[in-house]
Amino acid sequence: MPGPIAVYGASGYTGKLVLRELVRRGLDHVAAGRSASRLREAVDEAGSDAPVRAAAVDDRDAMRHVLGDCAAVINCAGPFTFFGEPVARAAVETGTHYVDTTGEQPYMQRIFERLGEPARAAEVAVVPGMGFDYVPGDLIAHLAAEGHEPLRELVVAYSVSGFGATRGTLHSGLEMMKGGDIAYRDGQWVPASGGPRRASFSFPAPIGRRPVMKYPSGEIVTVPRHVDTKNVVALIDTRVAAPHPAVAPLVPFTTPALELTLKTPVRALLDVAIDRLPEGPSEEDRRAAQFTIVAVARAEDGREGAGVVRGSDVYGLTAVSVVHGAELMAGERYDRAGVLAPASAFDARQFLNYLGDHGVTYELGGGP
Repeated sequence: MPGPIAVYGASGYTGKLVLRELVRRGLDHVAAGRSASRLREAVDEAGSDAPVRAAAVDDRDAMRHVLGDCAAVINCAGPFTFFGEPVARAAVETGTHYVDTTGEQPYMQRIFERLGEPARAAEVAVVPGMGFDYVPGDLIAHLAAEGHEPLRELVVAYSVSGFGATRGTLHSGLEMMKGGDIAYRDGQWVPASGGPRRASFSFPAPIGRRPVMKYPSGEIVTVPRHVDTKNVVALIDTRVAAPHPAVAPLVPFTTPALELTLKTPVRALLDVAIDRLPEGPSEEDRRAAQFTIVAVARAEDGREGAGVVRGSDVYGLTAVSVVHGAELMAGERYDRAGVLAPASAFDARQFLNYLGDHGVTYELGGGP
């Protein structure tokens, strides 16, 4: 019989949602994290009877003990740039499949580079970015590209409205915004430039044409690993970062100054301010968030493929996605290994179809 699914960071906002989803699915699980008392509170709140296992990420022996009998682990403890790799490494060392909820692109690239060979040797699958960031985008990009490769370019564009971030997401967002992201150009990962200052993208109705800016997304890391493309471009509707719709077109021009600011002591002050905010949005506010992700695959011969995926409640979707992924990986017939993109770890159509029961819709278009 496969072992339980561990949730590391189970006492955080997303971790609690993951616990509830595991309970809903009736899956055997354990709750793990730094504080035993907070973990017990989270388990009780979720209506779970899971055992509690306390371990700090920097305690290698304790982490190995936590994961030793587990079939898979879901890591919800960020910012992942600081805390993610020790959990992923412990998973590889104990033969435990790994998924996480990161949105941090540099961390994802580091995991691919450092753990790819060890994970293959251990016959373990490691899949970072298995939540809203970046499962829907990675999967729809794969489907949009089918039948059109090799590609000159694959574009992934995000539009999100009504989104209320958790404290954890805000901390991770600061890490992303300080720069150091990468681009995929001419078949290589290279340091990203400042990106477009005056750009727009045509989203499907009712969104329409919107100002966009470069997005240091995970698809830049994952898509070239399963799609034959020379370039990957990731964009995001500037309304996501704008305090008011009227100033959305100006957001790309403020990014360089913000990157510099986040490399000064101001960053520490912002982290303190974030810690004083509510833990995360209410369930009602979560359900108000709407997203549209468009993938456009432009072939070398001029043909185009396209895909659109839509949904709501990005945190609820994250919990569903990571639990479903962990359940599939924990199955006795799962045989994929290495550090993998979502579309490499799972069947893209089947996974998106499963998410259809949770409010996600998708459509494909394009052709000769």
